[in-house]
Amino acid sequence: MAGLLDKRREGRDDVEIPTASMADIAFLLLIFFLVTTTINVDTGIGMTLPPKLDQEQQPPPVKERNLFKILVNSQGDVLIEGELASLDAIRDRVKEQVLNYGSNPDLSENPSKSVISIKTDAETPYRIYVKALDEVMMGFREIYDSVARSGNAPSGDQVLQQTYSSYQEYRTGLEPEEEDQIREAIPRNISIAEPDLGDQQ
Repeated sequence: MAGLLDKRREGRDDVEIPTASMADIAFLLLIFFLVTTTINVDTGIGMTLPPKLDQEQQPPPVKERNLFKILVNSQGDVLIEGELASLDAIRDRVKEQVLNYGSNPDLSENPSKSVISIKTDAETPYRIYVKALDEVMMGFREIYDSVARSGNAPSGDQVLQQTYSSYQEYRTGLEPEEEDQIREAIPRNISIAEPDLGDQQ
């Protein structure tokens, strides 16, 4: 019996699955997924946070005149120093506050002491919050552009040895170890308070 089975096996050809094209197919699939896949980029808001204070260390005191308060409530209404205002007004008011140099007793003493405080509600629409923060940032950006183009602070003090077409050009030319002289002269002091939880507490 065993001899009969052996003869049958000898009469058959070995059957194999052709795998020669598998590598090509895998390679084509790899290219397909590389070309068609989109990678989500985190588009959050980039912020540089100050160093953490020691537990026993108190935050530095801020005079009332140096604190510029922006409040955005749950309906997206903007209050600047307690008065209803539009989002578009934030930029100019920030520049006025920062560049006061003590001339108006209700505004900041000088740019280094000025603090822009942004407070929101937990229900504040995110786009309104981002827009308000953008307007504050753009206020500083316009100040920095002005200093880069003139080389001087608005007070008349010389900040740069040469002028640039924009703050971006100045920043791009900085070496990693170089200090940003413009931001040293006019620091961007922004305080973002914890959102008011209102009725959620």
